[in-house]
Amino acid sequence: MDNSEKKSLLEYIQNYKKLAALGPDDINLLCAEIRSLIMDVTLKNGGHLGGSLGAVELCVALLRVFNPERDKIIFDVGHQTYAYKILTDRLDKFHTLRQKGGISGFPRRLESKYDVFDTGHSSTSISAALGFAKARDLLGLGHEVVAVIGDGALLNGLAFEALNNISECDTKITVILNDNTMSISPRIGGMAEHLAKLSVSAPYKRLKQFVKDQCRSIGDSRRIERKLAAWKTKLKSLLLPANVFEDMGVSYWGPFNGHNTRELEEIFELSKRYPRSLLIHVITKKGKGCAEAEARPSFFHGVGSGTIIGDKAEIASAPPIRDWSRAVSKNIESMASADGRIVALTAAMEDGTNLGGFKERFPSRYFDVGIAEGHMLTYAAGLAAGGMKPVVCVYSTFLQRAMDQLVHDICMQKMPVLLAVDRAGLNGEDGETHQGLLDIAWGRSVPGLTICAPRDRVDLDFFMAEWLERDIPVMIRYPKGVITESLNRAGDEAAPWGKVEILRRGNGACVACIGAAVKPALSAADICEGKGLPAPTVADLRFVSPVDWETVDNLLFSHSLLITAEDGYRNGGIGEAVAARAAEIGSSCAVRAVGVNAEYVPHATRDEQMKDQGLTASGIAALVESFYGVSVTREAG
Repeated sequence: MDNSEKKSLLEYIQNYKKLAALGPDDINLLCAEIRSLIMDVTLKNGGHLGGSLGAVELCVALLRVFNPERDKIIFDVGHQTYAYKILTDRLDKFHTLRQKGGISGFPRRLESKYDVFDTGHSSTSISAALGFAKARDLLGLGHEVVAVIGDGALLNGLAFEALNNISECDTKITVILNDNTMSISPRIGGMAEHLAKLSVSAPYKRLKQFVKDQCRSIGDSRRIERKLAAWKTKLKSLLLPANVFEDMGVSYWGPFNGHNTRELEEIFELSKRYPRSLLIHVITKKGKGCAEAEARPSFFHGVGSGTIIGDKAEIASAPPIRDWSRAVSKNIESMASADGRIVALTAAMEDGTNLGGFKERFPSRYFDVGIAEGHMLTYAAGLAAGGMKPVVCVYSTFLQRAMDQLVHDICMQKMPVLLAVDRAGLNGEDGETHQGLLDIAWGRSVPGLTICAPRDRVDLDFFMAEWLERDIPVMIRYPKGVITESLNRAGDEAAPWGKVEILRRGNGACVACIGAAVKPALSAADICEGKGLPAPTVADLRFVSPVDWETVDNLLFSHSLLITAEDGYRNGGIGEAVAARAAEIGSSCAVRAVGVNAEYVPHATRDEQMKDQGLTASGIAALVESFYGVSVTREAG
């Protein structure tokens, strides 16, 4: 490239198609420019910083060796895909990352032909790759299929199910294990130790070079296979630590330096000529190129918009003191101080669920199971059956991965497990895959599961304390963001367990709301009153299941209109249940439901998403106004 060219190297090449023409120095410069762009945009918009910084050379090497228009490159989760997005025709759109109408922070088929599979929850890439590969074989095609999976994601049972199925499928895929010794929090467990042993094994390091040297001297794939098989059999028992991948019938190559593009390209080229499925183990550093992110990889895994790197980084990025997650974790600590049966569980989300303080104070009662939500719930059930009181802290979107365990192992057996369901409702910039919109709909259908949604700190404290006194499974769902200490209360006393609380009495219309919808419902009543309409009754349902039907029935018979408001899907939600109840008891009250439409809500700010779904004070007030407008017209006619 002409050094007098004013454009940056990234602007010059635009996308992956010119990568092949770049020399080593230009590749290093390009990686630096990509990192700079990732940092600029992610710190401004928010997003997954550490993993994407660590995977820059990996993405560049992949795109220099594989053709993304023909070959299928499937990323696990998407935390490591920003460089890939930049180099696959989204450079000019990258500044819109995670913004409404902009590009997603995760791979998305509708966004680009280069994103061949949507991935937002971890550990799906190997299964999907097997499907792509088998379809290729059956259709007589010849492209490569590559799955890129992180070390934390590999610990999930789904990934192991796929690995176990590779030999049975009799097809060829290439699995690239991006090992940065992290998932979100540091990886844990036996597989983590296994990977660590493979990474530091001196014989393996020597063997890695031997693989490269031997393969360079061989011209065709059959000779590669024969040669590798011959020396692997002889050396395996003498030099190598136990290797679970080889034992599952998947050839293992590595570990390799994930920040050396030349080494990566050589290995990827060899993998294309290798006839069998294999796993290529590469070592990367999370947060590579950003000193703060390298030093604090968990903290900089995901950052909020407007984050500042430097002395003020923690202030800019840390959750507020009055964050719902922190309030829950403080309650768990307080409960654990008074009761030795309390244990806390998380699935690789120590920071996200704010359990660091509990871990420090009660290390023997803290369990991070890794990315294994299904196991976590059954483990909690076992702890409960053994006499403990487990609190499971899990995001609503990730609880979806453990539905069977919730039903069979916890609720069917009436285990006293508390599910602290974080990020319930709309969640903003992470988009479709991370919305917490299903827990109401499917949770309501589970017999024996009590589901409550606090509107403020008073009810949160009450619900958690009451669970401890009851031998039942309880789910407490709460939203992302700042907690309100006390909302519309004369004092600090909570209403009785299981009961609806009437927050203001009106006539004509009633708004029955839950959790995060309570505040806009109260504001909607103020709007209606300001417009001269009869002030509606506002009722906090508090419990999703079982519903306090005695109070709801009274509301249905004493009002002409009842509007339900919930931060979940209308399909299967509280609104449907109340409408069915009205018909069942013969009430003439009109029921209107405010909630989320039957769609996968794309990324935007949470406020933008709430507005789009009508979950605002003005949206609720408009329904009341519309109802009275129709009534007045009929009376005048």
